[in-house]
Amino acid sequence: MGISFEVNKRYNGIYTPMHSIQEKLLQLIGSKDVSGLPLRSLGELVGVENSPQKIKHHLYQLAKKGFIRMDRKKGILQLVSQAQSGSLLAVPVLGSASCGAATVYADDMVEGYLQVSPKVLKKIHGVFAIQAVGNSMNKASIDGKNIEEGDYVIVDSENHAPESGQYVVSLIDGLANIKRFFLDKENNQIALVSESTSQYMPIYIHRDDVDAYQVSGVVLQVIKQPKF
Repeated sequence: MGISFEVNKRYNGIYTPMHSIQEKLLQLIGSKDVSGLPLRSLGELVGVENSPQKIKHHLYQLAKKGFIRMDRKKGILQLVSQAQSGSLLAVPVLGSASCGAATVYADDMVEGYLQVSPKVLKKIHGVFAIQAVGNSMNKASIDGKNIEEGDYVIVDSENHAPESGQYVVSLIDGLANIKRFFLDKENNQIALVSESTSQYMPIYIHRDDVDAYQVSGVVLQVIKQPKF
């Protein structure tokens, strides 16, 4: 009998999605010049009426994350979108994940931001970065790039249902790891496989234990650490 369960999609502590108001503000700032507009007008443009303080809060959150720059002049909030100014995008780095056994705890706190040109990224919204620990994926091939110690893995946080053969960042009992995902229907289990020059045993998740396993996202690409 084949496997028929669905990987848990609930919040798993490794990524907090961006607030919908912040997403709308970013889209607005990227599509038109809104410099000098008062908070109330910005709110109306993103469907939030009569809540200028709420708009102010989310703007400051975006600035804190590095997505926008703000300046105050004559009491009017001025915005400079990163797309318009040619600045880099700020991808949140949410800790590290083991490429070997699941030995690094996941952390829901943003440790910093990876500054990346928008032209480098396959996907701009709904992504986060994880720094790889270990060498168990040093023979992986993601667009021709492997995953070595210190590399950054860009993850699609909106994809929690990987296809067999895709690379994933996942949690096992709260421990983060990077592996290749295989759905073993014949044996009713998931196999998380290492691809390495060293020998690493696969991790097997039986359907009865699926509640302890959560997919944080599918790996989109690898940003290599420069070797000086």
